[in-house]
Amino acid sequence: MKTLIVLSLALMLMVVGCGVNKDYVSEQIAQSEARMGSRINSVSDKTDANAAEVEKLKSLAAQLDKKADMAINKASGFENYQIIWEGTINFDFDQYAVNDVAAGILDEAGTKMESYPGSVIEIAGYTDKTGNARYNMALGEMRAMAAKKYLAERFGISLYRMFTVSFGQDKPVAMPDEKNAHSKNRRVTLTVWGNLGAN
Repeated sequence: MKTLIVLSLALMLMVVGCGVNKDYVSEQIAQSEARMGSRINSVSDKTDANAAEVEKLKSLAAQLDKKADMAINKASGFENYQIIWEGTINFDFDQYAVNDVAAGILDEAGTKMESYPGSVIEIAGYTDKTGNARYNMALGEMRAMAAKKYLAERFGISLYRMFTVSFGQDKPVAMPDEKNAHSKNRRVTLTVWGNLGAN
């Protein structure tokens, strides 16, 4: 009888234990499912955000393609262009400000470009050989940009019609043994290109 009681108690404990274990397992599964659901929602949100970003990039690419097509259309016919005006402006030592004499020459360039709405201008900056080559390259660029800025502000010429380059101390127009060689080399050359047949 004693043995039967012990066996009965053992069976009851096993049944109770199984119930506890079953509830525990069910609870763990529910928590795991909740965590998984949260992760799935998070991944889904990120996927949606990425999809929106992809759409933005596609839209931007389409806009850039459209602008590129416009630029190509504007550039068509350049093979018929020829030089319609040339000029040179000079600068003081280590300076890139446009002085009154330079402004007068730039006014001529701007007026010519107004007469030929499809024209473009090359603006090339130069320096003398004083100083190091790297600094002179930057100074030549600042001189070219000063001329470009003047034409944009004074005449409202679109930036896509103006092309700048710096040659720094390279390509001097006057050799060192010539009179006033340094002042002649501190310059910006201006070349207006246009289609004479279109005017």
